Amino acid sequence: MTNRFNSLYLKNKLFLVVLFVVNTALAQTQETLLTVEGQEVSSDEFLKLYKKNLDLVKDESQKELDNYLELFINYKLKLKEAERLGLDKDVNYQREFENYKKQLTKNYLTDNQVTDALVKEAYDRMRYDIKASHILIMDNPEEEDTLVAYNKLLDFRKVLKDEGFKAAKEKFHNGKTILVEDLGYFSAFKMVYDFESKAYKTQPGEVSMPFKTQFGYHIVRVDDKRPSRGQVTVAHIMVSLKQKDSTINPEERVNTIYNKLQQGEAFDALAKQFSDDKSSARNGGKLRAFKSGQLSSVEFEDAAFAIKNIGDITKPIKTQYGWHIIKLLNKEPIQDFEDIKPNLEAQVKRDQRSKLINSAMAKKLSKKYTVVKNEETKAYFKPILEDAYFSGKFNLPSDYNGNTAVIKINDSIYSNNDFLQFLKSKQRQYMRQQTTVKKVLDAELPLFYEQSILKFREDNLVNENKEFADILKEYKDGLLLFSLMEKEIWNKAAKDSTGLRAYYEANKNSYQWEDRIEATIATGSKKANAELVKKLWNDGKTDEEIKKELNTGKSNTIIFTQGTFEKSNQKLPSNLKFSEGISDVYFNNENYHVINISKVLKTGPKSLDEARGSVVNDYQAFIEAQWLENLREKYKVSVNQKVLKLLKAKFKN
Repeated sequence: MTNRFNSLYLKNKLFLVVLFVVNTALAQTQETLLTVEGQEVSSDEFLKLYKKNLDLVKDESQKELDNYLELFINYKLKLKEAERLGLDKDVNYQREFENYKKQLTKNYLTDNQVTDALVKEAYDRMRYDIKASHILIMDNPEEEDTLVAYNKLLDFRKVLKDEGFKAAKEKFHNGKTILVEDLGYFSAFKMVYDFESKAYKTQPGEVSMPFKTQFGYHIVRVDDKRPSRGQVTVAHIMVSLKQKDSTINPEERVNTIYNKLQQGEAFDALAKQFSDDKSSARNGGKLRAFKSGQLSSVEFEDAAFAIKNIGDITKPIKTQYGWHIIKLLNKEPIQDFEDIKPNLEAQVKRDQRSKLINSAMAKKLSKKYTVVKNEETKAYFKPILEDAYFSGKFNLPSDYNGNTAVIKINDSIYSNNDFLQFLKSKQRQYMRQQTTVKKVLDAELPLFYEQSILKFREDNLVNENKEFADILKEYKDGLLLFSLMEKEIWNKAAKDSTGLRAYYEANKNSYQWEDRIEATIATGSKKANAELVKKLWNDGKTDEEIKKELNTGKSNTIIFTQGTFEKSNQKLPSNLKFSEGISDVYFNNENYHVINISKVLKTGPKSLDEARGSVVNDYQAFIEAQWLENLREKYKVSVNQKVLKLLKAKFKN
């Protein structure tokens, strides 16, 4: 987990560096701006990159052409060093590049018109939730005549329509070959596409005619169609189930906070003071807006959507994370289509709908390429598979010709061997279904044709599409740079314990603790109660004794919080006097507080372990600067000042 986290962290850190990636193929002029170890870089190449990234560079000084040129030279030097070290031959580098290439290629292997239609359809369906039940007759591999199952479902349909779900389940459900199930509410992307389509096309109160999916033959009854719940914005106060303070009982504490809310205390103030969700506590407990299915906790989500009025709060609810009190801040309908379109498009391409997109694209490409199919393929493979496909043991005949073309696209041949491997890749799937060889060939040969056409497009995409080639080159160089920085800077900084400690010792004044206190904070909504706590503490009463005296019945007047707090901690009043003993009464976060300070820890340097994250980050920057100086000495760099001057004038104009 740690290595994975570090990898993600380093990649994020590389983001700004990758902004300087250049595709040298973009160069259109012969004006050489600079030369790096004999490699010429044109002014056109540099200027295009500068304009592309101008709005992304936040440091204003780097927008100056001279300063940006220095960053650009550093980038070129790093790439030169990566090539020298042969990092592009590394197995991990090549694997990650190929994975990215596959993902990028998908964007160029889709029919945009079909994709857009499916995205719009998905959005229209997401605006409603469907409540349905269905009857499924599992597919029988031995039964070539589908009319039997179809006619049986017509009889089942009459019972489901006239007598209802309960009667149909009692009569037909056997849990093995016939399933009668109540599916509850669902929306787009929750069922296989064919089933989803039939359900959304069936009106509430109606039962569909029989239809087929990959699972078998269905009829679906739609009982209700309701508008989507949209999205909500809520705030919450969370009391974690895992407490560092052993004196805190999570359920007792959340009920205490809830009682204080019932007494009229401010939700956001209590969230700031007591919520264990630190990321939302500083904002009074406010969370980002979310919709159904977006959170990992169904209990939290259902409770949030169940709140009717803005400003209302729930009673304490328990999730796997802890106890929560939820306040409704806003309710919104489903997002506008344009706002949600990019996410929907990604879902469509992962869903079964992708098969429709692939089919459309393959059909379009078939008109562009010269495609010849071998009509004898199915008959040739049927006897080969008959005794082998479901056993997993292929005994090919002695006269088997693996090089015979199944499909020819332009000058490329996709052979019997290619089709055989394609079938083997689907073998486990069909072994579970226990279908027939005829059904396998009927289903998979058309898919192989499609895959071959798309594969031909993929293999030739760099030559067919310049945009694709440019983006791929940028990523390739960026990934190479990441490998270089990881090897030469980040890993060295993390492993060089001697250098790290020396750097820390030389710069320890940069890593300081604020003044801190070890203390117990007593918090209440009334000044008189805080003053009473102060008196009782001065009288020698313990926290438990004070709680028993003041928190009686449903009235919880005081909450205690123990810990070590830095001066800037929002739980502490900004004007608190840091001295041991019992403080005055302060007003902070819309409550009154009295603080029992047991120890004051003065400002001082953090130890290396305490400051390690910051020290490592700074040490990396330090050794990178030294490394770049060495690269400048190792590789010869020359800048054509005349061209640079013209470039500045051109850019200003």
